[in-house]
Amino acid sequence: MRLLFLQNGPRRTTVSKLEQRFADAGFAVDFKFAYGGEFPNSLDGYDACFLSGSPHGAYEDIPWIIREHELIEELAERGVPTLGICFGSQILGSALCGRDQVFRRQRCEVGWMSLDLTPESSRDALTSGLARSVHMFVWHNDEVRDGHRDMRILAASPDCPNHVWRCRDLPIWGIQGHPEVNAAQARVWFEDSRKRLEADGADVDALKRDASDGVEAKRLISNFIEHAKAACQQERVS
Repeated sequence: MRLLFLQNGPRRTTVSKLEQRFADAGFAVDFKFAYGGEFPNSLDGYDACFLSGSPHGAYEDIPWIIREHELIEELAERGVPTLGICFGSQILGSALCGRDQVFRRQRCEVGWMSLDLTPESSRDALTSGLARSVHMFVWHNDEVRDGHRDMRILAASPDCPNHVWRCRDLPIWGIQGHPEVNAAQARVWFEDSRKRLEADGADVDALKRDASDGVEAKRLISNFIEHAKAACQQERVS
């Protein structure tokens, strides 16, 4: 099984080490530094894809962002299981539901939050096994609109009606928050990002104090992995 990992952030390394989690689950991870313009020549042979966060906006006219839009459209055409987190969710919305779907919020939504699951979530593979809410760290100035006909909303907060969503019945999901980090990783990330977090109105010391491993939220990632593996096995059998 091969997974394409598109790193949209300015560093080649990730705090969460999510690429290692995919590898531990049995995927051969093809790590591409999309932020630096690295993309595969072809999507042939990929069984899944992950899109990371980024300090940029999906609406920015930057060559690598434009290229990633094109790649996402092809992923959807091929039906490749795909998961995007934060910017990854936003660029999925922009590529598959329209460039006007992502907008700059009037104020940042940041903090540890319990996101309410929608009735739709009880029937979806990504949110399988979760109860009425899922707790995770949230930090975003951009947002994906919630009213598009091709979006199935799975989770929301009082200040953001689209936190977790699926594109139609495709195996493509976006998560606005950050279920990928554990408590130790979060504390490192918060300290490294102290100036930006404080500029966005966060109490960094409180965030570090309240940090958790987010076991419940990580089920979203586990469910994606299991869905992608099952899809891969089914395709090989057929």
